[in-house]
Amino acid sequence: MHLDLNLLTALDALLEENSVAGAAERLNLSAPAMSRTLGRIRRITGDQILVRTGRTMVPTPHALAIRGEVHDLVQRARGVLEPERELDLGTLNRVFSIRGHDAVSTAIGPSVLAVVREQAPGVAIRLLAEASGDTNDLRHGRVDLEIGSTEPDLPEISHVPIGRDRLVAACRPDHPCAGGDMTAERFAQADHIIVSRRGRLRDPVDEALRGLGLRRRVIASAPTSTGALYLVARSELLVAVPEHVCGPTLQVLGLRTLPLPFDLPPVPLFLAWHQRYDNDRAHAWLRDRIRDAFAFFEQVTARPDAV
Repeated sequence: MHLDLNLLTALDALLEENSVAGAAERLNLSAPAMSRTLGRIRRITGDQILVRTGRTMVPTPHALAIRGEVHDLVQRARGVLEPERELDLGTLNRVFSIRGHDAVSTAIGPSVLAVVREQAPGVAIRLLAEASGDTNDLRHGRVDLEIGSTEPDLPEISHVPIGRDRLVAACRPDHPCAGGDMTAERFAQADHIIVSRRGRLRDPVDEALRGLGLRRRVIASAPTSTGALYLVARSELLVAVPEHVCGPTLQVLGLRTLPLPFDLPPVPLFLAWHQRYDNDRAHAWLRDRIRDAFAFFEQVTARPDAV
């Protein structure tokens, strides 16, 4: 059977965009031409690949199963066939998906996007929320970069530390705990909300309090730091959040931060990606911009007048 690598590239675009029109625009083809290509792919694979649901198209189970492998194959083929050359940011046309904690995206997103707009106008960034559970999206090519507090344990996942933060208690300026010394007892007596993407109602703060013979009342959890801080701004709740990365939201909401009255280890931050991108120059450029943004952000938040 004759193998047409152009079909693989088209399939990658279709599974990335979930749209014939979107894939056509990405590959500089007409919509009818991409529709004919999808027909060829369907005949070869024996699967519909994309099926219409209302006004949108969704991938079939088979398409979802092969999406990561298809993307990986296309990237490898490009690496083999494209000549080694200097990165030209002005002509770079690429989409990057970055997954991370909402507070991290809020903190460093503006500076990263500003650099992308200025230096690489053909690049688009997808900022994705943290998944509710562990995934293999880096391995399967569904995510290009991931920012998190856990060091990856898979050998094929490359990573670098990009900083560390400390947890602080955030509350309204008129909260009872905002005046006077914050003790572990006063902290435990307050009502709390915690940040948990899985909806948990306990976290390491509870373990630290238990070591002191104390217990707090957690009345709610929120899936994001931003959501929890908005609730704190409109209630008499306390929440423990990373001080630096939540700084912009804390400042916008006018919240006060207080040191935790017990010891907790600092929160590390890691930037992770699949090793297939180790020598990808465009990917490396974006990794460096994220590290630059976080380094600059740490300098800003370290100023005495910072929140």
